Amino acid sequence: MQSVIRSLHDRWVFRRRAGFLARLLADLIPSNAKVLDIGCGNGVIGHMIQQNRPAVSVRGVEVMSRPDCLIECAIFDGKTLPVDDSSVDVCMFVDVLHHTLDPESLLREAGRATKSYVLIKDHLCESHVDNVILRFMDWVGNRPHGVYLPYNYQSRNRWDLHFSSCGFRIAVWKNNLSLYPFPFSTFFGRNLHFIALLEKL
Repeated sequence: MQSVIRSLHDRWVFRRRAGFLARLLADLIPSNAKVLDIGCGNGVIGHMIQQNRPAVSVRGVEVMSRPDCLIECAIFDGKTLPVDDSSVDVCMFVDVLHHTLDPESLLREAGRATKSYVLIKDHLCESHVDNVILRFMDWVGNRPHGVYLPYNYQSRNRWDLHFSSCGFRIAVWKNNLSLYPFPFSTFFGRNLHFIALLEKL
């Protein structure tokens, strides 16, 4: 059953979602920026961003080795980024921070590594129904890859507190993203997703 769900997810959801996300994220990255894709997975989003924006360079870090990674990738411990202070222009998290029990710690580390910006795609969880749907989405998309699933979803108010506590201001905020085709959008779209471009204060 899990293999059937994964096959349908890959065919009807993942490819479209990755391409759409890469375009949205690429539009928010400054010209000629050096981007660190934290928790890059197989690098597909970073690879697509480079295709859309050839002057932008993207390299990744991951906690697990991915031989099939499409971008240059280094292994890290999930806490300390293997880069110098202010050595990149943008740190990027694409559906990563809800996989950690302490998103503020990783956000602060991103603030150390970046000169200017942190770019985030993640989830909004405002109700029990949101939580159930997000857990199902996480399980389908990540369980086959052995990804740690603490289901640590945040409300908008909690995100705002994390951002201000870590010394960021919101430069751009987008939600109600059209990531999924109908009928998937009815259940998995709604206002469960956001993109935020954060600027260091």
